[in-house]
Amino acid sequence: MSTASSTSSTSRRVTFASITTNNLGTVRKLNAVLFPIKYSEKFYKDILLPEVEDFCKLVYYNDIPVGTICCRLENKDGQNVIYLMTMGILAPYRSRKLGSQSLELVLAAASTHTKPNVDKIYLHVQISNHDAKKFYEAHGFKQVEVHKDYYKKIVPHDAWVLEKVFS
Repeated sequence: MSTASSTSSTSRRVTFASITTNNLGTVRKLNAVLFPIKYSEKFYKDILLPEVEDFCKLVYYNDIPVGTICCRLENKDGQNVIYLMTMGILAPYRSRKLGSQSLELVLAAASTHTKPNVDKIYLHVQISNHDAKKFYEAHGFKQVEVHKDYYKKIVPHDAWVLEKVFS
């Protein structure tokens, strides 16, 4: 299912596409550019699962693939939660609200998801990435802990854990 929304009075369009086997290569290429780590085959297999279709999207700007958002469903301490694994927009397309629109799409899907109901969404942010932390806090996320040595192959190794609870 694709959702389109206009970002300005000009003809620029932001659209979101479900991740499929047909566009998985594009997701792989974007991730290689956006993130400092290589994702496993399990990651790519998991983002194709039907139950995460509403939470894993390819982001297009004027029909150009410019970003991704990928989440997984988890049961943690008896709660149904969404873990935001990755979200990234190519550098030339940042500051156009594409990240905000991507996150809002997932938050809206999570807040209306009923099988199962979603209690909260959480993610890790590398402690050196203050801009990302501010971005998520502006969207209602709160820091709940520091995860020591979360990142094994990048420095700094620690990550903030941010979460947003759905009421």
